[in-house]
Parts: sequence; structure tokens; C-alpha cells
Amino acid sequence: MASTMAQQQKMQLIMGERHLFSSSDDATVMKQITATHAPDGREVDVKPILHIVEDILHRATPSVILMPQTQQELLEDRSNHRHTAVVSMLEALAYTVHRMSSEINYKCSTGGDPHAATLALFNSLSTYTWDAKLVLALAAFALTYGEFWLTVQLHTVNPLAKSLASLKQLPNILEHTDILKPRFDAINNLIKAMLDVTKCVVDFRELPTEYITQDSPDMASALAHIPTAVYWTIRGVIACVSQITGLIGLGHEYISSTTEAWELSSLAHKVSNIYDHLTKQLSTCQQHIGEKKHMEAYQTLVRLFETIHLDNMKILKALIYSKDDLPLVDGTTKKRVSVDVLRRKIVMLFITDLDITHEELFVLIQIYSDTHQGKMERHYEIVWLPIIDRHVPWLQSREENFDRLASTMPWYSLQHPSLLDKAVVKYIRDVWHFDKKPLLVVLDPQGKVVCPNALHMMWIWGSLAFPFTSNREEALWKEEVWRLELLVDEIDPTIISWVNEGRYVCLYGGDNIEWIRRFTSAMRRITQESRIPLEMVYVGKSNPKERVKKAMTVISNEKLSGYWQDPAMIWFFWVRLESMWHSKMQHGRTIEDDHIMQEVMQMLSFDGSDEGWAVISRGSVEILKSQGKKLLDCLMEYDTWKGSIEQEGFIPALGKALLPYQTHEHCTRLILPGETGKIGEKVVCAECKRPMEKYVLYRCCTD
Repeated sequence: MASTMAQQQKMQLIMGERHLFSSSDDATVMKQITATHAPDGREVDVKPILHIVEDILHRATPSVILMPQTQQELLEDRSNHRHTAVVSMLEALAYTVHRMSSEINYKCSTGGDPHAATLALFNSLSTYTWDAKLVLALAAFALTYGEFWLTVQLHTVNPLAKSLASLKQLPNILEHTDILKPRFDAINNLIKAMLDVTKCVVDFRELPTEYITQDSPDMASALAHIPTAVYWTIRGVIACVSQITGLIGLGHEYISSTTEAWELSSLAHKVSNIYDHLTKQLSTCQQHIGEKKHMEAYQTLVRLFETIHLDNMKILKALIYSKDDLPLVDGTTKKRVSVDVLRRKIVMLFITDLDITHEELFVLIQIYSDTHQGKMERHYEIVWLPIIDRHVPWLQSREENFDRLASTMPWYSLQHPSLLDKAVVKYIRDVWHFDKKPLLVVLDPQGKVVCPNALHMMWIWGSLAFPFTSNREEALWKEEVWRLELLVDEIDPTIISWVNEGRYVCLYGGDNIEWIRRFTSAMRRITQESRIPLEMVYVGKSNPKERVKKAMTVISNEKLSGYWQDPAMIWFFWVRLESMWHSKMQHGRTIEDDHIMQEVMQMLSFDGSDEGWAVISRGSVEILKSQGKKLLDCLMEYDTWKGSIEQEGFIPALGKALLPYQTHEHCTRLILPGETGKIGEKVVCAECKRPMEKYVLYRCCTD
């Protein structure tokens, strides 16, 4: 008789649940709920309690019986740690949790309207914040749910649990696994949804108020939905407890019913939808906070660079992830080190992406290693700061590429690209104008930027440019004149020795095989006839791809001239010319007021054309250059001007013979790599001194 009455009460509860789902007006319900909300200002640290509740609910599920031992031990360790942190909090809240558990069990065992039971809980929790209401209700549920499953799990091995199971007339759950599985799956799904919503509400509570206020649009919109989320989650608690108490002392008819599973699934679906909505709002708020933190960090960086410091530590720790004690890797020892190793040193920040060319890295390592090996004492340190696109997935291939690059660098490297804060990357892009081309930003021992990009200085003068300031760059240019030694420098010591010996040296380039054949043949014939000691070296193009390689093969096979076998030498020759142009531009020079600038621009114009070109020099004084077609046409008419060689010399005679071949009808292309933000609007043609038209060229550098 008692069993029949209990079954009727449970069915009334189920019907009440169904009625609420079909006809309840959420707006009316929420008015009732918000009317109960009267927090008294008490702050409850709910996180530790929530962690314990999670452990109980995870352990209590039927799947825990089959959980691997290692996972059980891990949960146990976490539980022990959390237990220590929450003891004092539980002492203050234990009575509230136990009273609520008893209240929930009573209302669920006597039947009635689930909404009324939920409203009664809100009245009991009126003085708590929304997140505390949720966590305390879940804690009360965890007591019932945990005790139930503890008895079920132990009743076959523990005499006390066996007696309790008998007294409660629990069915043999394990023997009815197939029948009960849909219901417990539904309970588990609902519990997961309730935990998700609870953690989300707690996350809202913990959002930093200094970055987002409750009256900000994103936060206000989210807070308006939290009471609804709390209500339906606590309704989930009532539904779950009703199911658990319904199993006690009831027969096979109730056990085998599928109606309960459907009701639970419907409620789980509603709570999950609420969670999805809250998660999107939380993400929006976190994005807002992230942007404000990002801008705050950026402005802090701007102020730091505008301030005078005693040393460079504040600057470097702001740039190089101060939260990591050992953010750098020593390129020599490969051990992790702190930023302190850079204290009061000149620091050169080598800023690149992960697509550094072999030539760039090879040449820079050579310059760095030369100073390290004693050619001159190195008074600076280089630090590699790799910039990555955070929108591109960090795949294993990118990790391997980063590790490969870092392993080859003899200087300091960032331990991982992720240690560069977004604000630092923004500063590097916005203020230092990093895009694709590598930068070498120089900081003095106090952290002040003394050169926005010393890479040009490094390519032109190497460590002679120390201490790599803009003033030093200006001083070095004042000592330079246009000569072959400036063009070649230490790229090829043999050429420098030829110059010192007074030989004629011809550097030529382009990738037109037929022109190369005709030009080298004509030069050999003329120099042999004139008895001029001439050495010819092919230097290719600034983009030494397949066509240049083919030209080098022909030159080698047909023994047309000398050439640089190492592609790094060709790359370095052209990058030094480009660096000269950029360096001059940084100092405001133009071809109208700077002879070297004019010569460099003509060389770069030669390279931008589809034709050949040549530079012919003797010693450090006589130097002549010409576009290939004009030069070849002039050489073909050698017999008409060879008589003046004996009186004037070969280079002056050739220069005078070239004058009739100059024409105002020309098309000069100047192709400059990257850094377009620093290029002035007016660039003058090196041939006719008229302003050049500006175009945009996209080139993938393949033949």
C-alpha cells in the first residue's frame, strides 16, 4: 500500500514536470525567482567547493566502477589537495548544505510541483549570490547522489553498505544495467549540463571588474540571463534527486519506465542550450577583457620606451615574457637562461618569422661568429624573437621548423614563439614596422632604441658598425666612396686582391644566356687585343633561381668567365646593394644629393630589367657601369674607338665611346623588396632624373 502511494506521488511529480515544460511562462517564473534574490554582501569562495562537487559527481557515475586505477589515483590526489583548501569554507557552509540536502530529499520524496520545490530552495538561498546559489544547490545534490552510488558500488563487498542497501530496499542496480541504462545516461547528460552552466556562471563572477563593469553592454546582457540559467540548473537538481529517490523501494514497473529518461533528456537539452548561449556571452566578455588588457600592455610598452631607465631590464622583461623565469635559450650551451644575462648590454633583437632564408641566416652567423672568434671583441648580444601568425594552426611541422632554426643560431633565442605577448607583437609591427623582412632592432645598455634596423649596417659593414647606432651609420657613410671594394667587400677576397694588384675587374649579371655568351666573348677578344689584364665574374641576379643556375652551368661548361658557386655569395652581393639603398633612405638621401645613392639605384635598376649589365673597374678610382645592350653594341664597334685607349686608358675610352649610345627613350624598373612603408612617395630615375611612376608588384620568386 505504501509502495503504491509512493508510486502515485512520483508519477504526480513527473506529470508536474511535463506540465511545466509544455506551458510554463519563463518570464513569470523569473519574476518570482528574482523577487527572492536579496544578497547580504557575503563573499563565498565557491571554486574549492565546486571542485569537490565535481569529484563526487564524476566518481559516482556507473562508469567509475570500470575506471582505470591510475585515473582513480589522479582524482584522489586532486581531491586530497582540494579538501585541504576547502576545510574552513565547508565548516561555515556545512550546515546550509546538509539542510538543503534534507529539504530537497523531502520535497522530492513527497511529490508535488517541481517549480514550487525549486522556488522554496531559492527562498532558502536568498542571501547568496547567483553563483553561490548554484554551487550550494549542487553540493546538496552531490550528498544524495554520492551516498546513493557509494551504497550501490559497495553493497556486494562491504557488510555495512549491504545492510544499508537492504534497509533502503534498493534494487540490484548492477543486475538491471540494460533496463536502467537510458535513465542513467539521461541523468549523466543532465549532470554534465548542470556542471557546465555552474562553471560558466562562476567564470562570469570571476571576470576582473577593472576591465569590464556590470553595466557594460556585453556584461549586462550576460547578467540578464544568469537568473534563468541558475533557475533551470536547480530545476535539474530537483529532477535528478526525484529520479534517485524514486528508485528506493519501487518495483520493476517504475524501473522499466522510459518516460523518466525522456523528461530528463528534455531538461538536459534546455540546460545545454542555456550553457551554449552563456558560453558565447562569456567568450564575448573575455574577448573584450583581452582587448583591454592587450591595449593596456601595449600602452605600458609605449610608455616604457619613452622613459629613461638605469638599465635595460624593465624593457627586456616587458618584451620577453616576464612571467617565465627562463624565457631564453643560450645558443652555445642550449640551456635555458633568464633575461638577466642581457643586463646592461647592447642587445640586438633579431625579429623574423619562421621563413628565414638559408642565406640570411648563414651570412649573419658568419658575421657573428667572426667577432666571437676574436677578429674583434663582441660587445653586443643578439636575441631571436620569432613572430608567428597566431591565426595559423601551430602544427608539428611548424614546431619542427622552429626547433631547427633555433638549433642553428649561436645567439640567444626565445624558448618558444608563444612567449611573445600579443601586445609586444603589435608594438613590433606598428612601431618598428615589421612585416615580412627581418629586422635587427638595437637597444643600448639602458634599453633605448638607438637604431630601428641595424640589419642594413650589418650587411654593409659587419661588426665594424658597432655600436650600431644611427650616428655610427652616418659616420661610416662619410668615409665611403663609390668603388669596387664597397660593392664586393669581403664577399670575395680574391676580387679585392685583384683590385690591389691593379688588374681590371668586370662584374656582370643578368640571366640572358645569349647576351652572356656574346658579351664575354667580346670582352675576352678586346682585352686580349689591348693586352689588358681583365678578370670577369658573373654575379647573377637578386633572385638567383633556376634561370641563374642554368646560366652558371653554361658559364662553367663553356668556360666563359668566373662565377660565384655559392648561392649565398650572390644573395649577399644583392642584399648589400638593397641595404645601401635602405640605409641611405633612412638618412633622407636622394640621387640628387648623394652620388653613392645614384650609383646604387642604377645597379638595382639594372637588376630589375630583363637584360644584362656590367661594372668594369681598375683599382679604387676608375669604375664604369652600363646596361648590357648599350655596352655590347659599343664593344661590337671596338675598332672605331680603340685608338684612344693608349692615350686615355681603357675605362675612360670605353666611357667616352658609350656616350652616343645613351638615349632618353628608356624604361627603367626599380624593384625594391618590402618595407614599402618607409619608401618616399617620390623616387627619381637614376638615368634621366625624372620622377618614376609607382606600381605594385607581387612576385613569388620562382622562374
